[in-house]
Amino acid sequence: MTDLLTPVLSAHWGEDNSWKLSRYEANGGYEAARKALDMAPADIISLVKDANLRGRGGAGFPTGMKWSFVPQDNPNPKYLVVNADESEPGTCKDMPLMMATPHTLVEGIIIAAYAINSHTAFIYCRGEVLHIIRRLQQAVREAYAAGYLGKDIFGKGYDLDIIVHAGAGAYICGEETALLDSLEGRRGQPRLRPPFPAVAGLYASPTVVNNVESIASVPSIIANGKDWFASMGTEKSKGFTLYSVSGHVKNPGQFEAPMGITMRQLIELAGGIREGHELKFFTPGGSSTPILTAEHLDIPLDYEGVAGAGSMLGTKALQVFDDTVSAVRTALRYVEFYKHESCGKCTPCREGTWWLVLLLMNFEKGIATQGDVDKLLDIADNIGGRSFCALADGAVAVVTSFIRHFRSEFEAGTHTPAWELFPYEKSAVFAEEGAVR
Repeated sequence: MTDLLTPVLSAHWGEDNSWKLSRYEANGGYEAARKALDMAPADIISLVKDANLRGRGGAGFPTGMKWSFVPQDNPNPKYLVVNADESEPGTCKDMPLMMATPHTLVEGIIIAAYAINSHTAFIYCRGEVLHIIRRLQQAVREAYAAGYLGKDIFGKGYDLDIIVHAGAGAYICGEETALLDSLEGRRGQPRLRPPFPAVAGLYASPTVVNNVESIASVPSIIANGKDWFASMGTEKSKGFTLYSVSGHVKNPGQFEAPMGITMRQLIELAGGIREGHELKFFTPGGSSTPILTAEHLDIPLDYEGVAGAGSMLGTKALQVFDDTVSAVRTALRYVEFYKHESCGKCTPCREGTWWLVLLLMNFEKGIATQGDVDKLLDIADNIGGRSFCALADGAVAVVTSFIRHFRSEFEAGTHTPAWELFPYEKSAVFAEEGAVR
């Protein structure tokens, strides 16, 4: 099965001192940036467009097209902001990338910033991951010392500064406009759009916000060409990407593979479901994407394939749950997260997630009443699409998809506690030695 893997971003993660500039240069680091600065910015954008690199942060919007939206006739400065506020439950691809090879991201920033005519770039990193912030700061210092950042990069007359910014620990700041508000020193809350960030983003200036993996993928495209990148993946979802597999598999981890690999193949790469159990459901892209079940094991994990199955590829955070897991309990834990992380700006989200948690707690305890399943769906219907950002939609997706696939478990919540139907100790991933599994 290893021939399915396409290690590009992760190719050097296992090397000694992979995060250091000397090691990165030994592997050809910064040659792509040097090559890019000999190109016209418009040609770089065209190359990324032609390669069909799509945003790896969740929405899958074409990266080159996003760059082309920046109005170059606007007299204000242009900014590049890298969204490194990875906090979607189950998502763990950007953090190991920045920890193992942060210079890949720095080089990608140089190329992307040059392409959009930006001279200041920000890396907005989640504040709790102090080790990642220090690793990024070290990489940026090394790049400055080597002349890859600052004034007259490579002697090409191009100047660029990178600022590593530590966030304050809010899930909502993963939403790009809330992130921009946070960068400006305000409370992180989503903005009403339009105007979009490309026109009026950071400091009311043209801004591109890209995910870490999206930017880190750019140097390999510059170095190897659009045809090389397009040779991987599917017709509309090109290239390689990082899939994060966690949960009830024998060997969870990161798997860098072409877009379009199937869940069945990924589970095999991860050693299979733990002994004596079978797959019950999984998230294709983190907790905010509708769950899928065993019937979806063979759909291609690309943007079109997952959308056709009624979900979203999202961040490719594939959380695997076996037959010991309660759908009711899982839904409750997810919605509790969204209730806690709601910024409170929008009433449907602020109040609706509170009511969803209240009802789901009753289902878990086995004290829900007849009609509460429909009440859950009614509340969800009054939340979805009625807030500034997609946080509320994520909470709704949790509830509606779990009820769609496991309605009988919710109906059982009118008379039997979830922990009696599915003893929680049996689903523990890290059970104590000798405990029931």
